[in-house]
Amino acid sequence: MSRPSQAEVLQPLVLRFRRAPGPLLPQIQAALAAHGEPLRWAITAVRGEELCLEAVMLTASPVP
Repeated sequence: MSRPSQAEVLQPLVLRFRRAPGPLLPQIQAALAAHGEPLRWAITAVRGEELCLEAVMLTASPVP
């Protein structure tokens, strides 16, 4: 019987980034994708061009 080499883990994430000109959603999706698969996310603060995102991410974790 083989065991999976990775397990999925839920992780909270707080991310600040500066938006660029153009559509916002693809920028947010790209910023979150660098940290795993987002299950949910929200913009929680805006200061000029800087956004604060809070998300719950699904990430891979090695199984011992």
